[in-house]
Amino acid sequence: MGVEIRDPAAADESAWRGLWDGYLTFYKVAIPEDVTAHTWARILDPEARVKMRLAVIDGRMAGFAIHHHHDTTWAIDPACYLEDLFVDATIRGKGVGRALIDDLVGICRRNGWSRLYWHTDRDNTRARSLYDSYAEENGTVCYKIGLG
Repeated sequence: MGVEIRDPAAADESAWRGLWDGYLTFYKVAIPEDVTAHTWARILDPEARVKMRLAVIDGRMAGFAIHHHHDTTWAIDPACYLEDLFVDATIRGKGVGRALIDDLVGICRRNGWSRLYWHTDRDNTRARSLYDSYAEENGTVCYKIGLG
C-alpha cells in the first residue's frame, strides 16, 4: 500500500469534506458551514498561511494534515502548527498519519522553520502512541476563550 502525499486541488473538496466530517465527529464538535467553506477557500488560496497536505492511497483520500506557520517569540525562524490531522478510521494503523507528519517535518526543514508542534486530547491514546514516537508530550495545558 503506497501512500502519496500531495497538495490539494479544487476537485478534492468533496472527499475532503467527508474526512472533515469524520474529524469533527471524532472530536464531537460542530463547525458552521460558512467556517468549513472559508477553511476550504483558505486551503486553496496560495496567499493564505493555512495549508493542507493530503494522503492518498490508490486514488482514494485517506487523510489530511492542515497546518500553518507563524512567527514566534521563542526562535528567530517561524514555527509550524499542525492544527488538524485526521486519517480515515478504516485505514488507521497503516502508516498514513506517520507519512503526513514526516511530510510536514520535511516541509519545515526545507523552509528553515524552527519547530513543528500540535495539540491533541489527553485521551486520544491511539494518536498519542504515534505522536509519542516523535517527541515527548511537553506537559502544557491549553486554555481557550471563545470570542465569537
